[in-house]
Amino acid sequence: MGAMSSPPFGGSNEMPAVFPDWSPYEDLDSAARAYLRDPEVALDALFGVLRGASVLCFTLERFVNEVNGVWQEVVICDGSRLVLWHGEDVAPGDGPVGSMTSSLRVVPLSTVTEVGCRRRLTRTSTGQARVDSIDVYLLLSSVDDAVPPPGMAEEEGRAPLRHDALRFGKTLDDGGPGQIARLEEFSRVVASLVGRPTL
Repeated sequence: MGAMSSPPFGGSNEMPAVFPDWSPYEDLDSAARAYLRDPEVALDALFGVLRGASVLCFTLERFVNEVNGVWQEVVICDGSRLVLWHGEDVAPGDGPVGSMTSSLRVVPLSTVTEVGCRRRLTRTSTGQARVDSIDVYLLLSSVDDAVPPPGMAEEEGRAPLRHDALRFGKTLDDGGPGQIARLEEFSRVVASLVGRPTL
C-alpha cells in the first residue's frame, strides 16, 4: 500500500471520493492521521479541550463538497462531554485561496435527551442479515436557532420550537462495514451514558 500525500488546505479538487478507512484504528490519534486531511489541526484543537481526559469512543467523517472542497468532522465522547471538531474549506471568494475554518463545540452529555440508531439490514444469498447503513441521532435539550422559512412563523403565531440534534450516518459505499460498526459502537457507548449521573 503506497503512502498518500496530503495536499495543503484547499488543495486539488481531484481528491478521491473514497478516503482511507479509519475503522481499524482504536486510538483517536492513529484514526485521525489515517483519515483526515488536516489531522494536526483537528488533534491540536481536540486535545486542547480534552486535557488528558480519556476518549471513550469517537466517530469521524470526511467528504468533498463541490462548492467548498473538503469537509471533515471528529466527534469524541469522554464520559461527560461530546467534543466536536469540524474543519471545512472556505468557499472560493470568501477568503484567500487555501483557507479553511476550524470549529470546536463542546456539548455536556447531560444535554443529550435522546439517542436514536436506525440500521438498515439486507439479506445475503445465504439468508444472513447484514447491516448496509446506519443513521444515528443525538437529540439535545438546546434549541435550534435556525430561522424558520418565510410565512411559517406568521401562520402559527410563533416560531416552531425545534431541538438541536447531531446526526451521523455511514453506508457500505460511504465508510464500509468497519465504519458502520464503529458508528454503532459510538451510539451504544453514548446511549449507555445518557441519563446517568456523570462522575
